[in-house]
Amino acid sequence: MHIEPGVVDAAKMGFAYATAAGAGAYTVKLAVTDLAKRNIVSLAVRTLIAAIGTFIFFEVLPHFAVGISEVHFILGTTLLLVLGAAPAAMGLALGLLLQGMFFAPSDMPMYFVNVTTLLVPLFVMQALASRIIPEGKAFVDLDYADVLKLSATFQAGVVAWVAFWAFYGQGVSAETFSLVSTFGAAYMLVVIIEPVADLIVLAAAKSLRGKTPASLVTPRLYNAA
Repeated sequence: MHIEPGVVDAAKMGFAYATAAGAGAYTVKLAVTDLAKRNIVSLAVRTLIAAIGTFIFFEVLPHFAVGISEVHFILGTTLLLVLGAAPAAMGLALGLLLQGMFFAPSDMPMYFVNVTTLLVPLFVMQALASRIIPEGKAFVDLDYADVLKLSATFQAGVVAWVAFWAFYGQGVSAETFSLVSTFGAAYMLVVIIEPVADLIVLAAAKSLRGKTPASLVTPRLYNAA
């Protein structure tokens, strides 16, 4: 989902700064809410886990350039369900920053574009989770249909933002439309695979119920709301 340098030129980056700032402000709100349930050490550790996971997702897992951007297995749903919204958001932003600084410095001019592309869909997925997951159901008890809805929402959001940045930066043209369409079609592979990966992680977490330190996971992983 990386937007390559040049897709959005410097003259249009103001909007990216604004959207990233908004995402950052909402992340702070989530962090405050998280701290009401867990202490700052727990939040920091879960954020670090999310950042390491994000780095692995971008650098180690298979990824390939398609159309206007790159296809990645981001596993945002896993981060949200296991670690919580605030650690997932901060971990995604931090992991993306570390990846750009040390392995892909050419991506750094697009950092705020890419942060928006990741965090806004995460927030939408979090809102959907609060609506479709019954209060009496722990995350480890979710089924494929539940996880598919969440993952599809996250991936659709990523694709939508990539499309927006492409048209915003390059204008509406047949070439841009073709590149965006190719990218969106390729992301269907992610929509199919990621819910299975999410369920595998949740199944592993379920098998570790009672053995996992509570401070390392979101309370909702094992407990009903």
